[in-house]
Amino acid sequence: MSRRDDPFQDIEQLFDQLTQFSAATGGEAPVDVVDEGDAFVVTAELPGYTAEDIDVELPDNEHLQVTAEFDRSESKEEAHFVVSERRRQSVSRSIALPEPVDESETTASYNNGILTVRLGKQTGSDEGTDIPVN
Repeated sequence: MSRRDDPFQDIEQLFDQLTQFSAATGGEAPVDVVDEGDAFVVTAELPGYTAEDIDVELPDNEHLQVTAEFDRSESKEEAHFVVSERRRQSVSRSIALPEPVDESETTASYNNGILTVRLGKQTGSDEGTDIPVN
């Protein structure tokens, strides 16, 4: 009979395997978020999509939502199909940003399967505000 040292470790390993499987089969796009001082740069791997398939939104100034979806169906007007293949794929990712961003300082580009979103940080007065004490 084998003795298990930590049954919770087995459960954690199972969750890790399921997470890796989910990332490999789609569902969530892998992302990198880089802090460049005055802006955050988010890159997401979205191979096989076109720029028209991708939707980038800022639901608020601290979250970025990336969704990509396509439905490639080939319809032929022939009456007797031997093979008819349709492909539909979608991925989505919500990213919590460490600091608020300025919506007007946001740009996005898509090239060779990589989406790059540059989000300028909100700038405030570095001097702060004096609050009088009565």
